[in-house]
Amino acid sequence: MKPKDKRKRIITLIIVIILIITVVFMRTRKSIGENISVAVERGDFYIEVVTTGELEAKNSEYIQGPSGLRTVGIWNVQISDLVPEGSIVDSGDYVGALDRTEISNRLKDLQTELEKLETQFIRTRLDTTLELRNARDELRNLEFALEERKIVLEQSQFEPPATIRQAELDLERAHRAYKQAVNNYELRLEQAKANMQEVSATLEQQRRRLDAMLKVLDEFTITAPQAGMVIYRRDWDGRKITVGSQISTWNNVIATLPDFSIMISKTYVNEIDISKISVDQTAVVGIDAFPDKVFTGRVIEVANVGEQRPNSDSKVFEVKIRINEFDSILRPAMTTKNAILTSVIEDVLYVPIETVFSEDTIVFAYKSTGVGIIKQEIRTAQRNENHIIVEKGLQEGDIVLLNPPEDSEKLRLVMVD
Repeated sequence: MKPKDKRKRIITLIIVIILIITVVFMRTRKSIGENISVAVERGDFYIEVVTTGELEAKNSEYIQGPSGLRTVGIWNVQISDLVPEGSIVDSGDYVGALDRTEISNRLKDLQTELEKLETQFIRTRLDTTLELRNARDELRNLEFALEERKIVLEQSQFEPPATIRQAELDLERAHRAYKQAVNNYELRLEQAKANMQEVSATLEQQRRRLDAMLKVLDEFTITAPQAGMVIYRRDWDGRKITVGSQISTWNNVIATLPDFSIMISKTYVNEIDISKISVDQTAVVGIDAFPDKVFTGRVIEVANVGEQRPNSDSKVFEVKIRINEFDSILRPAMTTKNAILTSVIEDVLYVPIETVFSEDTIVFAYKSTGVGIIKQEIRTAQRNENHIIVEKGLQEGDIVLLNPPEDSEKLRLVMVD
């Protein structure tokens, strides 16, 4: 072959190779361009438990209903009026009122019963006074009769013995009657005192009941014990106290006056994750109402007993996170997003969870090699809300896809060693 023909042939072969590389590159670029890709990162891996919660003040003053409902035999009372939630009140300001229907009826019954007892007291005192007066008159008459018998006996000293004996018997009989009358008077006096004490005690008891009822009635007008913002209590099902709600003798709290200087985020952690949570773990707290605001916090309390929350099939545990910073925008009942840091794994490779796929028992990622895309088997470890650790199959800086490319089922699978 002539050198000229050989050189021409080599040039033609080079051009063909360049065209093939260009086509492959363009196809690869097109394939990657149609898919979102990310690079494998290396660094410290943070494992967090993420939950939603609600703000509340760590310290609050309670606004309560009447404290003596049980003593007057009232177990539940309906709320008839409340100021709007969020109202700023001063100490002694009006907050609300309770329905007075039941206690007013009971008060009328007590007043009627008290009038009857007062009448009974007066009647008993008059009857006792009259009875004792009659007893004293009878005793006085017997005393006179005894004196008369003594005189008769003295005057019969010169009479026949039978007359003297009769006079002695009459004196003894009169003396015995007087002595019995004295004993009976003492018994009547003690009986009269006992009757008066009984009636007086019953009357005094009724008066105390009436005074207690009037005191409780005064507390049916709810006032603020100190200055602050009114935040109404929530029932076990999450509903706020409002007009028409009831308070009971067991829980008469109507609202709170929170101290905004120390706020906490109260959240509930699923029973699967609660073993990871402990006191003093750090957290990041976001506020749904202010997405640009982020606060740091610390776990201060973890419940030992789980509970069943409304509309939930699994048990959850209450966790309280104290917010480190103070901000005037923070208000009770605001919704929070809490990321509790449970552990940190240093210097590992990790990728977004969306880049990890599986078929049967094989876990893989779609990896870009520069000349094409392959299905690269990987070994994964722990994960957090957004990322997962890769132990084998990828290197730092490798490009992986967030979604399967076209004809992904035709791509070859590269196994790890």
